Amino acid sequence: MKADIVQDSGNPTGHGRPEDWPKYIADQGWENYTSEDHDVWKALFERQSEIVKGRACQEYLDGIAALEMDQTQIPNFAEASKLLKAKTGWEVVAVDGLIPDLPFFQLLAERKFPAGNFIRKPEQMDYIEEPDVFHDFFGHVPLLANPIFADYMEAYGKGGLKAHQHGTITNLARLYWYTVEFGLIQQEDGMRIYGAGILSSPGETKFAVESDSPNRVALDLKRVMQTNYRVDDFQQTYFVIDSFDQLFKETYADFSKLYEDIKADNTEYAPDDIADGDTVFTRGTQAYANGKK
Repeated sequence: MKADIVQDSGNPTGHGRPEDWPKYIADQGWENYTSEDHDVWKALFERQSEIVKGRACQEYLDGIAALEMDQTQIPNFAEASKLLKAKTGWEVVAVDGLIPDLPFFQLLAERKFPAGNFIRKPEQMDYIEEPDVFHDFFGHVPLLANPIFADYMEAYGKGGLKAHQHGTITNLARLYWYTVEFGLIQQEDGMRIYGAGILSSPGETKFAVESDSPNRVALDLKRVMQTNYRVDDFQQTYFVIDSFDQLFKETYADFSKLYEDIKADNTEYAPDDIADGDTVFTRGTQAYANGKK
């Protein structure tokens, strides 16, 4: 099977209008979760919390502890938001599914993280196409308790609103994909994971930091924004940061000049490319991806 390569924003719901964000907020309906729903959460939490040990960055693990996450039941967003707000001013709001780009950016800019209010079925334990409460809460929310990463997410939301004016949402979406969803960080104790798409996947948690198949390349904003990604399987390239300080400082800058350079350059990289000028941690064999063609 050939990789499903994304060359647009990747959001099937379109752009929307930033001021419309309130209409996408839903009731979590915590009291409506069934015992089966909570059992699915418990099974996912127990499995993944063991797998991320020694692979996830310490800031993520600290976030799980700070939020007092209960492995036996789906989190109550309102209760979790009390703890989160006290630490970084963020809150978790429920949505029924994917929302358009601009309302999503506006929510992030206001320190509101939209999380799916549904959970996968038992037969979907290893994969679900649309992000559910396990992906969103277990994968994303713990790092929102980290002040620097929390600032990055707010800056990303504000940057998204500006990117729409420049016609570069596609490029900014790639930055989100390769950092928030599938980012790696080089720490003193080795390469660690901070991307939610990895941290909520048992297979990719091991693959991202242990397999010799993918490339691991130092983060460069222009390079990332020019790189397509795959949505159907494990990533072929992971981008690595030195610290969350680096990520925030690079992202907080005005991207206007960078967007002009990207448009003038008109270069697009495939998910498995190694580009001239890349700082390469690992040049992958691509054996995994090639074996599935």
